[in-house]
Amino acid sequence: MTIKHVEIFRKLFLFVALLVITGCAGPGREVPEIVWPLPPDPPKIKYVGIIKSSLDVHEGDSLSDAIFGAGRDFRLVKPYGVTVDKQNRIYVTDAGKVVIFDRQNKKVRTLGEEGMGKLMLPSSIAVSSVDGRIYVTDISQDKIFIYNSQYRFERTIGEVGELVNPTAIVIDDKRGRLYVADSKKNEVIAYSTAGQKQFIIGKKGIGDGEFHAPAHLTLDGEGNILVTDGLNFRIQTFSPEGKFIRKFGKLGDAPGTFARPKGIAVDSEGHIYVVDAAFQNVQIFDKEGQVLLAYGKNGIGPGEFFLPAGICIDQEDRIYVTEQYTGRIQIFQYLGERWRQHMPR
Repeated sequence: MTIKHVEIFRKLFLFVALLVITGCAGPGREVPEIVWPLPPDPPKIKYVGIIKSSLDVHEGDSLSDAIFGAGRDFRLVKPYGVTVDKQNRIYVTDAGKVVIFDRQNKKVRTLGEEGMGKLMLPSSIAVSSVDGRIYVTDISQDKIFIYNSQYRFERTIGEVGELVNPTAIVIDDKRGRLYVADSKKNEVIAYSTAGQKQFIIGKKGIGDGEFHAPAHLTLDGEGNILVTDGLNFRIQTFSPEGKFIRKFGKLGDAPGTFARPKGIAVDSEGHIYVVDAAFQNVQIFDKEGQVLLAYGKNGIGPGEFFLPAGICIDQEDRIYVTEQYTGRIQIFQYLGERWRQHMPR
């Protein structure tokens, strides 16, 4: 048997193994009809699908293309942070790399696996809508890694001791600013996109504007900063200049409370989505902190969660949630007013 034949059989074996592991997880699989809340209430959230591996972007390709195509065959290992750019490419931080799913062009690529831009423990990721630059926090190297729109490494942000555990990052393109949460220093640092430190929000404590292990960030439509204040079991909101606005949440096991709050995101109508890795669900709040709906439960099936972590919402109100244990991204659709207008009666 030649080396070429060995490689063919290796790829065939890998493909079959992936089908067994993922349950034929290719994009052509039937998507179950799952919505929240249950009928007869009008649906607000709809399950859309799952991304686990490179096979999930080969929609319409032949079996041989999926097996023998030029792209690498792989599956997500332990995805955490997630974001989506203007071209609807999905960026997810995984074990030692960033994975980019370009479903429109049926391509997958990785970032940060070699050279000066090599990542070790990437946590959070943000992409500029202005110039396409990619910002990744690495909690092992205590730096922010910056790559250009062509995926080439440019530079890092973070002098020695400046960042200790940069768990989260979000970009405010309107103000040319980055916000970075440091869970060990218990603060949120504002930088210019060029890397100059501008101001610091917070310190360790339980008071308004104080933190205990801030872990995730997002912005609302007005540019306000929402912070998952992890071990204070609450969400805090600040103005773009760092002024405390409001807070909600407490430790508990009832709807509207938190046990292990993680990722946070805001949809086009201002609703706040918070992942909880203990409840294995996503809770949805209004901006004042009143709980509106929760979806998901413990499990590994569609619409179920096992150690959910990151969340983001794209410009079409599609919701992306990463799961560390199952190694997948689940996708949902918020059925807001503009969607309900086009739903069948």
